[in-house]
Amino acid sequence: MTSIMMTLTRRLRRDVQHVGLKVLRMRKLHFSVRQYSQLAAMLAVHQQQQQQQQQLLRQGAWTIFDCHRKGASLDFHTTSSLWSEQVVKVPAFPDSISEGDIRFTCKVGDSFAADEAVMEIETDKTTMPVPAPFAGKISVILVKDGDTVKPGQDLFKMTPAAPAPAPAAARPPVPPPPAARPPPPPPPSPPTPPPAAARPPPPASPAPAGGDGIHRISGTRSGKRVKMNRMRLKIAARLKDAQNTAAMLTTFNEIDMSYAMNFRKENMDAFMKKYGIKLGFMSIFSKASANALQDQPVVNAVIDGQETLYRDFIDISVAVATPRGLVVPVIRNVENMNYADIEKALGGLADKAKRDAITVQDMEGGTFTISNGGVFGSLMGTPIINMPQSAILGMHGILERPIAIKGQVVVRPMMYVALTYDHRLIDGREAVTFLRKIKSFLENPEELSIPL
Repeated sequence: MTSIMMTLTRRLRRDVQHVGLKVLRMRKLHFSVRQYSQLAAMLAVHQQQQQQQQQLLRQGAWTIFDCHRKGASLDFHTTSSLWSEQVVKVPAFPDSISEGDIRFTCKVGDSFAADEAVMEIETDKTTMPVPAPFAGKISVILVKDGDTVKPGQDLFKMTPAAPAPAPAAARPPVPPPPAARPPPPPPPSPPTPPPAAARPPPPASPAPAGGDGIHRISGTRSGKRVKMNRMRLKIAARLKDAQNTAAMLTTFNEIDMSYAMNFRKENMDAFMKKYGIKLGFMSIFSKASANALQDQPVVNAVIDGQETLYRDFIDISVAVATPRGLVVPVIRNVENMNYADIEKALGGLADKAKRDAITVQDMEGGTFTISNGGVFGSLMGTPIINMPQSAILGMHGILERPIAIKGQVVVRPMMYVALTYDHRLIDGREAVTFLRKIKSFLENPEELSIPL
């Protein structure tokens, strides 16, 4: 068989012979003499069509030669490539969103890698990226920056990137020309007299005073108008809706944070070693809030028409600041979590917030909200309820203050906490009891250690 092969391929190119020999030696296909003759002939034709194939590549097509057996004959056919110009459309939105505003800075001719974000769609709740379907260039943009778009609408057209040409052989460096002789030095010029001292400018005349004795400021002052993005508009509408709907009232208390700080310091290393994450105050306050909500279930309830809806689950919304505005992703079933579970959930949400990847699903639901203004140095504030919830807890900065303990004045790290609640549903007794429950949890080392 080998002698027959060499006879048939004697006049073919070496690379074609190599292909034929390799196929037979691997014994993936068993050919007869006639079949191998057909294969060798087709391979030779394929080698002659390389220039034509390169031209097809430049036109966006890809030729794939497929060789397979059908009975006693060999079939060769070509298939068209899927890598052609493609129209990219607006992706599907979640059920609660029907439209969004398109934002982009790209232009026709810009190149993008596969799955790289080309445009962004700002919705009422989050921002959705529009990725490139493959590596290529933008050929046509079908919308304008700031347009309102709906699912399925055409956004832009994209063509695939052409294959990189083979690098040309490097030319030998051109020898540098011989250095020219330096020109003879010019004759010395006569010394120039020193310039006369410039006259000082005349003193500026004072600005004329008006009839009221005020000096008018000369010059102009300018400003600019920037359109609010869709998320900022939605936040503004929701906050105003909360003021117009709920009978909001805020009650305050203060917490001696020395017990929680000592607890965190004593268990930080062991917690880090066991779970690989740090123990923070946010998980402690989340667990304290879950306990207080179970003790005062009306704070976890909501008004639904003419009925009160009590929830047996506790989903805590955590206010997070992002470059596009304030968002409130949700940690679900906090009543069943320990500190490690809460910290892992908080870490995942914080990472998504930094990458501006918070989704609508992350913010759906929520029965109670915690806002930590203390990270920005806030001393005290009155948070606004995140409708349709009924209450929100505000954490603030930890500052050392003198307080009286058993008749002695001592300095302790203190934090003001605030609970804003809907007075239509929650009475002052329940609100004050709720805050005192949180205070008791954070000032009692035995209660602090239970979720650990």
